Amino acid sequence: MDKERCLLVAVQLSGIQEENDMEELEQLVEAAGGEVVSSIVQNRQSIDNRFYTGQGKTEEIKNYVKELDIDTIIFNDELSGSQIRNIEEITEVKIIDRTSLILDIFAQRALTKEGQLQVELAQLKYSLPRLIGANKNLSRLGGGIGTRGPGEQKLEIDRRRIKEKITDIQNQLEELGKVRETKRKKRMKDQVPIISIVGYTNAGKSTLLNALLDSEYSEEEAENKKVFAHDMLFATLDTELRKVRLPGGKRAVFSDTVGFIKKLPTQIVEAFKGTLEEIKYADLIIHLIDINDENLSVHKETTTKLIEKITDKEIPVLTVYNKADKILDEKTIAVSTNDIIYISAKYKYNIQLLLETVDGKINGLKSFYTLKIPNDRLKTYYWLYENRVTENVEFGGDCVTLNALLYENEKAQYQSFIKGDKNE
Repeated sequence: MDKERCLLVAVQLSGIQEENDMEELEQLVEAAGGEVVSSIVQNRQSIDNRFYTGQGKTEEIKNYVKELDIDTIIFNDELSGSQIRNIEEITEVKIIDRTSLILDIFAQRALTKEGQLQVELAQLKYSLPRLIGANKNLSRLGGGIGTRGPGEQKLEIDRRRIKEKITDIQNQLEELGKVRETKRKKRMKDQVPIISIVGYTNAGKSTLLNALLDSEYSEEEAENKKVFAHDMLFATLDTELRKVRLPGGKRAVFSDTVGFIKKLPTQIVEAFKGTLEEIKYADLIIHLIDINDENLSVHKETTTKLIEKITDKEIPVLTVYNKADKILDEKTIAVSTNDIIYISAKYKYNIQLLLETVDGKINGLKSFYTLKIPNDRLKTYYWLYENRVTENVEFGGDCVTLNALLYENEKAQYQSFIKGDKNE
């Protein structure tokens, strides 16, 4: 099947550089399955209310469409319904804005029931103010990018039915949210800490989660638990939670959240509010950053602002720079600290250091102690064997002797069994 031939259009305001945005827009088109043929950036003082670029430029764009055999024009900003209609009447091809493009990608990638409902809700809220005149345009322009997913054809139903559908989806999401809250309360009751992995899209969050699984499980077990990871924008949407054993023996839940992006549509943020709110309950946030990203500072700031928008309390943040394998050589050494760590999730570089750091931040200090546990208290030994790091276990006489790695905040409960530290 031939890919849609796409023309990208952006307006550059007051000397603000748009090249980075256009590069990202091209990546979004590729993620949606389209092909970028060419791009146009117009310098303007302000956005034209009728045609975005102005009528004269729109006529010029029409000529580009014919010369380059363009199927779809994609604009770098969100367009109003009237702007879309006005541009379509002149160019006679399908018009997509950045928001619609992102929604289309989300529609393709959502796998779970909740994810699909969230995307459909976002699509419906986006389409609602753009209903007037949409039927004619849809019938003429057909399918492809911007028309897929759970929200497909929803523009063809009237405003009242769309509002009813929105209410129905919100009720379904509320019920699913209650299930998620029940699970979250159980984790909190069991005192299982939650670590949220957040970052710009394609920073490597899913790859990191898979690397953490490799650190604990056998190859076969890890494969069964792994999440989808691919080098593209928004490869995964659905929040994934995986339990991982930390170096001291305690377990923690790591969550892989939807990737952030500049100009992330408000409809997406609102629709995914339930799953994004998981970040609010995190004990620690890992802010994952692609160290090779040319727009690192902008992407870092974008993610930080979205985290602040979602959370309503101070949550410790561990900054982790990923893909360090591309910058490290004999002359370059990235020195990790307690607050900044350099890793390569793909090549498992510094994954153990990351786990050690997370363990320390979540659970505090830990040390090896020599314990003597009487035979009538062997349940204690078996629990330690299953849940903590143990060494040099010896059964003999009326007790079992072992070295166990204990956290300082739990030392008191084992004090009666402690006969010294490991080195004594």
